[in-house]
Amino acid sequence: MNDQIDKKLILRESLALQRTTLANQTTILAFLRTAMYFAVAGLSTRNVLQIENSFLIELAFYAISFLILISGIVNFVKHRKKIQENKKHIGDYKLAYYE
Repeated sequence: MNDQIDKKLILRESLALQRTTLANQTTILAFLRTAMYFAVAGLSTRNVLQIENSFLIELAFYAISFLILISGIVNFVKHRKKIQENKKHIGDYKLAYYE
């Protein structure tokens, strides 16, 4: 009975890591989408705004877009590394189930 509980716990931990991996991928896509929105805002600023400093606003949008993209990549890599470190703690659940 105790062996069966351990197998269920190992499977639950493995599924939790898969959900965390998918959440991390979703997060990088959200960062990418937001960065693209700011880049598009920068592209359309000069055409929409008829003011003198529209070029500076356009550059600000590009800079914000770049910073969001970089922070998203750093966040993704950092969390991916943590997920990989936690995978070794649950063991090989497939071997435990097929024995």
